[in-house]
Amino acid sequence: MTATTRAPASTSPSAPHQPRRRGVELSLVVGAVLISVYGYTAVGLARTHAVPHDVLRYGAGLGLLALVAHLAVRLRAPYADPLLLPIAVLLNGLGLVLIYRLDLETPDHPAAPAQLIWSALGMALFTATVLLLRDHRVLQRYAYLSVAAALVLMTVPILFPAVNGARIWIRVGGLSFQPGEFAKILLAVFFAAYLAANHQTLAVTGRRIWRLQLPTGRVLGPIVTIWLTSVGVLILERDLGTSMLFFGLFVIMLYVATGRTGWIAVGLTLAAAGAFAVGMFEPHVHSRVEDWLDPFATIEAGRGAGQVAQSLFAFGEGGLLGTGLGLGHSTLIGFAVKSDFILATAGEELGLVGLTGLLLLYGLLVARGFGAGLQLRDPFGRLLAIGLASIVALQVFVITGGVTGLIPLTGMAMPFLAQGGSSVVANWLIVALLIRVSDSARAPLTEPGAGALPPTPRETR
Repeated sequence: MTATTRAPASTSPSAPHQPRRRGVELSLVVGAVLISVYGYTAVGLARTHAVPHDVLRYGAGLGLLALVAHLAVRLRAPYADPLLLPIAVLLNGLGLVLIYRLDLETPDHPAAPAQLIWSALGMALFTATVLLLRDHRVLQRYAYLSVAAALVLMTVPILFPAVNGARIWIRVGGLSFQPGEFAKILLAVFFAAYLAANHQTLAVTGRRIWRLQLPTGRVLGPIVTIWLTSVGVLILERDLGTSMLFFGLFVIMLYVATGRTGWIAVGLTLAAAGAFAVGMFEPHVHSRVEDWLDPFATIEAGRGAGQVAQSLFAFGEGGLLGTGLGLGHSTLIGFAVKSDFILATAGEELGLVGLTGLLLLYGLLVARGFGAGLQLRDPFGRLLAIGLASIVALQVFVITGGVTGLIPLTGMAMPFLAQGGSSVVANWLIVALLIRVSDSARAPLTEPGAGALPPTPRETR
């Protein structure tokens, strides 16, 4: 038998070396910018048979913003995941291309210039967050401040007039702001901090109901109260899409903190019951349920195709490879074509192949966020990363399901793609926080804020 040499018990094994891969990130960022510029050029050639006169300015602006963001990551988060920033740049760039393409059909209501400004603000916030937030664990100190700010942000829009049936906007002059986009991040911080501090108590058996063992009310009560309050406010504002997002976020993070699969069953049951009740008694939602059950009813009644029907027509027209950028007719959908239904434009003009590529980008972004969280030792960082990645995953599922007829339409913004300044800024903040968490997860244990899991015995042999 061969003797093996063991390290002293007091000596902790060193973490395996993690390559920084900042050069890979820079190459992918350059590729993302070039793909966006190519799309911008293709739209101009398809619509006007000429290269857009400002294509160089567009490419230089997007490239400069992406380069500054990359330099911030290289300086302050050298071990961060090299895929997060390029994916965000590519999705944001493609969103600008699609909105510009739709602006050519609606010249009286241009949205691309404002979206470009909001994108610049979002990337500036990303850069500032990466530079100034050196350790994600600092956010844990501000759990109750975060939830208080989130509730204020969700309550203020009630004082403003409804827009398209929902009170989710703050409008001052010509500017509009959707505070719920930032409230979801603040609630994710609160849920992560509270569940991290009480995860062991939550796992202790409380009262048993059938096969589900519930934690004690003293521990579970505060977080359930906060969640119910936030969802109740959103229902009063008729923002049911965000209500679904908050509900899903709450259930996912509670499951991750406790490890009890019963919470998934409870969550699905409550979601189904709530959706049935709201769909039956809330007129605005009931009409959307009817459109989902029979999207072609308006055609049979002689009133023309509704939004969902037009969206399905757009996907069908796109086929496998699409009609080509700038050559579709998705503007027939109507006023929400740049926001709720922008994915229909992508499906028609890029086809099933292009649409699958977009969804794979979102899937990769979510998977890398989950991966960063699972590598961390501290419960707060793990829950924060999984919560933030879940926000993106839930939004993509709800929006994609709505425009393809899988579920009733709820009215949310596709991350990075759809028109919406608040949405694009908030999503850049999510990516910045994921960058910070992934840097802590991948950094050597000697680095400040490093939180990677200790290596397995196989790695230290």
